[in-house]
Amino acid sequence: MLNREHGEMNVSGSYQEQQSWYRDAFIKNLTVVLLGIVINYLNGSMVHTFHREEVLRENPRYVLFIHLVVNDMIQLFITISLFICTYVFLTINVSVCCLLMIAAVFTTQNTPLNLATMAVECYVAVCLPLRYATVCTLWRAHLAIGLMWATSALTVLPDLFILLATEPLSFFLSRVLCDRDRVFRSIYSVAKRDATNITLLVIVWLTLLYTYFNILFAARSASKDAKKAHNTVLLHGFQVLLCMMVYVQPMMLKGFMQLFPGSFSGVQFTAFVLTQILPRFVNPLLYGLRDKTFRRYLKKYILGRSRPCGRMKSFS
Repeated sequence: MLNREHGEMNVSGSYQEQQSWYRDAFIKNLTVVLLGIVINYLNGSMVHTFHREEVLRENPRYVLFIHLVVNDMIQLFITISLFICTYVFLTINVSVCCLLMIAAVFTTQNTPLNLATMAVECYVAVCLPLRYATVCTLWRAHLAIGLMWATSALTVLPDLFILLATEPLSFFLSRVLCDRDRVFRSIYSVAKRDATNITLLVIVWLTLLYTYFNILFAARSASKDAKKAHNTVLLHGFQVLLCMMVYVQPMMLKGFMQLFPGSFSGVQFTAFVLTQILPRFVNPLLYGLRDKTFRRYLKKYILGRSRPCGRMKSFS
């Protein structure tokens, strides 16, 4: 009798735990999906505005900005898809995971490179205004975007080649929890990843510091455009800091676990939102809605305004 009652209590407790897990998983996935829809709707509106206005398409600054927006849209879609897959399927085919990881790494590496390039464009506009028209052209903006993707390819494609050389065919047919360290698990890949991340971040930060201080000196001349550019480069640095959180995610998880022991699931979700969702949410706010020219054109389509827009202004 006692054994049966004890068994019924265990079944009841297990059922309640299962219901609690499903409810928690539903809330987290719903939150992530809603955030993704809102951010990508805003980003999609910016892309639509950019393609409808020739004056924006012909400006290298907005070409670089829209590339950042599209890059964020791709990354957000991939990371949210992977997040949902961990709850729905738990594990997925290694080959599929490889493709998703490659795309995720491409877009992750592109973001700081794009921000550094935008900072250089600000520097040329303020410190070399007479050469701006010859240095910052549409062709060079597209060339810079191509170089970003080529650089990102050099950081992740060697991982794929190492994987093909070191793992048997059966590994690619197996299923795995889709995580970069679980797929590209060779010690060579880990060492190369760390060295590549450090190198790229050093280059990006040196670029931002160089452009920041040069624009800062130019801002002392009381030039309105110089002061706005100075603030813009500061925002680039802030965004790079947000992007860097993905590199310190393991340490972040460890720190959160020490503060909140026994809440591993909640800590993982918080870290995911901070490293993957928050930077994608900040980008359109800082670089799109903050820019007066772009905001004016964006309102024209979102609110259905048809009145003509004024002249473009730099570093709004």
